[in-house]
Amino acid sequence: MSEPIEITSGMLDAIRKNARLAVIAGIVLLFCGVLSIGSPLAAGVSVTVIVGVFLAIGGISQCVLAFQAGALGRGILIFLMGTLTTIAGFYLFNQPLSGLAAITLFLAAYFVAIGVVELFAALQMRPAPGWGFMLANGAITFVLGAMIWRQFPVSGAWAVGLLFGIKLVFSGMFLIAIGRRVSVATKDVQPK
Repeated sequence: MSEPIEITSGMLDAIRKNARLAVIAGIVLLFCGVLSIGSPLAAGVSVTVIVGVFLAIGGISQCVLAFQAGALGRGILIFLMGTLTTIAGFYLFNQPLSGLAAITLFLAAYFVAIGVVELFAALQMRPAPGWGFMLANGAITFVLGAMIWRQFPVSGAWAVGLLFGIKLVFSGMFLIAIGRRVSVATKDVQPK
């Protein structure tokens, strides 16, 4: 049996401050999510640019690693992967609308594939508890992917930004809920 944890006043203050910080971060994420949903094209282009920057940085890092490992010998494959990653990153950064179209097509294919897998998994789970939720989730995911695919290229203007915005809203709500719950839980705790 474990002993109860003694909480000092300093620890309790730190927990409360972090709970407030979680609520503030949640509000910021919620606000950004609402902005993203309100302007999905701008959000989608922004996501594409950020992905491009990260890919370029990652690709350059791989090239540096390849030179450290000896680019003409053992590191040639790492160098080639780094070069391709860097080119893709610069392309997304410099051509965000074309990159957004590619990301949208990938997203549509991903949703269709995941939807099919979830549908089959749900049917295999039947009659276990929760199989109906998995079946519904698979169907919704498949339909969303098919909808994005059918409406392409128009869906490129809204799909990525809208889905990113929804993700931000839910993440924000989660942080707000956690932060408030921690604040309420620490009100009754007395430091030792």
